[in-house]
Amino acid sequence: MKVRLGYVSISLNLPKISSSSNVTYSYYNKLTTESERLQKLITVTRSNLDDLYTILKYNKKNQISFYRITSSLVPLATHPEVLNWNFRELFYDYFNLIGEYIKLNNFRVDTHPNEFNVINSVNETTVKNTIRNLMFHVNLFEDLQYENGKMILHVGGKQDGIEKASIRFIENYNTMPQSIKSKVILENDDKSFTATDTLKICNSLSIPMVLDIHHFKCNNNKESLIEILNDFFKTWENQPFPAKVHYSSPRNHKLDRKHADYINPIEFVNFIKLCSYLGYDSLDIMIEAKNKDLALFKLAKDIKTLKPNWKWIDNSTFLV
Repeated sequence: MKVRLGYVSISLNLPKISSSSNVTYSYYNKLTTESERLQKLITVTRSNLDDLYTILKYNKKNQISFYRITSSLVPLATHPEVLNWNFRELFYDYFNLIGEYIKLNNFRVDTHPNEFNVINSVNETTVKNTIRNLMFHVNLFEDLQYENGKMILHVGGKQDGIEKASIRFIENYNTMPQSIKSKVILENDDKSFTATDTLKICNSLSIPMVLDIHHFKCNNNKESLIEILNDFFKTWENQPFPAKVHYSSPRNHKLDRKHADYINPIEFVNFIKLCSYLGYDSLDIMIEAKNKDLALFKLAKDIKTLKPNWKWIDNSTFLV
């Protein structure tokens, strides 16, 4: 089995680099002229894009080809009160340059819109805002000319119970633009929708699922992980990329929902062995540890110590 490791947004080996610098609406509103406001947005966006490019080049140098792009790349991109912010036109060439670099190096990149995006909300305004926010991600992939881009979402709220909330998700999802529907991947969460709940929705809509292993441990119906894995992998059939897992370790105790700085290597190796025993060919694993790329490098070092017979293809990809 081929396993590829990735990390989320921030490289801690690049301490002065951030692709998610922000401009608050409060600050934006205090600027006295429209020209000042626009220039501030342009300056920060330029900095974010510069730093994203720097991170991607760092990933190339360190042989990391799996990466999550921040959802905060363009400040105030979807704010309803910020008008005439034509960042797609202003940065068209730069988006294209970054997209070409991604494709040239065969990177897999995705995004993870924040928890305020709730497709199954009972509030119509929230659903409308969600559509607007998700269109930013759709447009980002379009501007990068990256057809295989996906955005990971949680199912959302469980008002009226899991069953009704699941039906509401399906109904609302089916009313959304096809450009959004083609990019959505669902992830199980640590409080509401279990892996089984999420799988039911994914199977109903024929969309892939991201299996978060730590969330599964914190929130389950006493299902077998083996059973979940088999069903989860099936959702990735006929997809351009391998199945995707989110992996983190609890900070303080077994069911602590907070992520630790690093990954428990023994538990990780045991998980990989389980997947290998089940006969799967490949798996991409997004490391969701607090120490980001440093956690990835430490995990790779630990795996080499624990399993010296596993063959490494590059710094982040190995064969079991």
